[in-house]
Amino acid sequence: MDWGTDLWDQYDHIDKHTQSGLDLLERYIKFVKERTEVEQNYAKQLRSLTKKYAKRGSKEEFSNHASFQEILNELNDYAGQRELIAENMITGICVELTKYLQDLKQERKTHLSDAKKAQQNLESTFKHLESTKKRFAKEWAEADKATQQAEKTENDLNATKLDVEKAKQHAHARTHTAEECRNDYAAQLQKYNKEQNFFYYTEIPQIFNTKHTLKMQDMDERRIRRLAEGYCQFSDIEKKVLPIISKCLEGITTAGKKIDEKQDSILFIEQHKSGFERPADVEFEDYTQGIKPATSDSSLHPPKVRAKLWPFSKKNKFARPSFSPPSPFPSGSLPLSLSLTKLQLTPLSLCLREFNRSVKPRISTLKILHKQHSPAAAEDFSHLPPEQRKKKLQAKIDDISKDLQKAQDQSEALEKMKGVYEQNPQMGDPSSLEPQITETAQNIGRLRGELAKYETWLSEAVGGEESSNAINNNTQHGVVAAEQPQHVYSEFDDEFDDVESPIGQCMALYTFEGTSEGTISITEGELLSIMEEDKGDGWMRVLRASGEEGYIPSAYVKHTP
Repeated sequence: MDWGTDLWDQYDHIDKHTQSGLDLLERYIKFVKERTEVEQNYAKQLRSLTKKYAKRGSKEEFSNHASFQEILNELNDYAGQRELIAENMITGICVELTKYLQDLKQERKTHLSDAKKAQQNLESTFKHLESTKKRFAKEWAEADKATQQAEKTENDLNATKLDVEKAKQHAHARTHTAEECRNDYAAQLQKYNKEQNFFYYTEIPQIFNTKHTLKMQDMDERRIRRLAEGYCQFSDIEKKVLPIISKCLEGITTAGKKIDEKQDSILFIEQHKSGFERPADVEFEDYTQGIKPATSDSSLHPPKVRAKLWPFSKKNKFARPSFSPPSPFPSGSLPLSLSLTKLQLTPLSLCLREFNRSVKPRISTLKILHKQHSPAAAEDFSHLPPEQRKKKLQAKIDDISKDLQKAQDQSEALEKMKGVYEQNPQMGDPSSLEPQITETAQNIGRLRGELAKYETWLSEAVGGEESSNAINNNTQHGVVAAEQPQHVYSEFDDEFDDVESPIGQCMALYTFEGTSEGTISITEGELLSIMEEDKGDGWMRVLRASGEEGYIPSAYVKHTP
């Protein structure tokens, strides 16, 4: 079955049908385009999400943190596949079908134009046929009327012979004209029938029939087939990226399974193990018996600070301290108000020893409080605990060694290339390598200097720890250095240099209970030393006569000369 045979008289329906097919193709193109916009927005949101939760900077060492970063990376790759789907749909479906649609519109316009032209020609022939038919009818009626008039004149007794001849000639002329019109009508009818037969049996089937290429039915069937391919592409494009999407999802599962909680715990211990020995018990000092000449373990080595101390550093200010700082005095230490008379009555060595036991721990504590949270890290990592310092130094040495080996390999390669140029001048100028050789040599010298510097620091860190352990062991067995007073003087001088000095005095106007973090309690009328002025947040740092230091409201005190 074909359109030319069965739809020869349904030109209008063919016109509407082919137009609706083109409208469907255009709707599908718009549908795919909007689908690509959905994919692009989805991918954009996924990328924004991964960027929001991704941690920039150093590589994560803990497996649970690293796995989350891998999950974000896989999700970012997944977003890339969604973008690829959108891109392939745009180029493979929208662009191609849009071009194909334009071609079909032009082809349809041509076919309809040909059919309309043929129909107009047939209609024009039919109109001419109608015109000749009407003329034939009119002329035949006039001829019949003239014949009847001639017969009437001939039978009239009063008519002359001239009148009879004239009537007969007029009738004969009319009859001759009618015969000519009849012949024209017959010829035009024959022509119309011939053109009509050609139109319906030859011309129209050529336009609508599938046996002839580039005709309406063939065009519509090709459109349907191409649209079906576009439907399949909609699915096939996404199927092509499914293996990669599956790998992304498998990567997320793998990242979750590779987490090792035990290894994370071990790594955390290794990262933060300080290497310090646990502090020894503090001995009881009975002041009712006077100052003992014996040297206690705490005299030489004051107890380590056991808790994380609150940093009394000018750079570590905050508007509202959230915790109370620990007392800066070690247990059993002597207050600063220790009677000088009692010190004057004792031998010099005992005074120094007592000063080392009572005052020095306070100074050491203040030094730790001031330096422990300093934001500036030392180049030799001396701000870190022993174990962490050794690891950092060793890692630095390894990095420098790798860079040094690369520089040495580069230097050897340049020297070999220079030798080749010297033996074969046509390959290059040896002097052109001199700047690179000089720069490499300078780089090697610099790296060797840094390597020696960090190796020295590492040997000091290892040796210092061994020396510290030896002193601790000797102290535990009752062994005391013979020249202790000199050690006391030198250590005290070093410690005392780092003590922060007050910048003014003030008196408490009201009693304040320091219950929040970083604050201290004061009583009305108490004299205080100002360690840090109010920076505009309503808090100032003060030192009490008892040695307690912390933040108080600025409005609770007044400055004194």
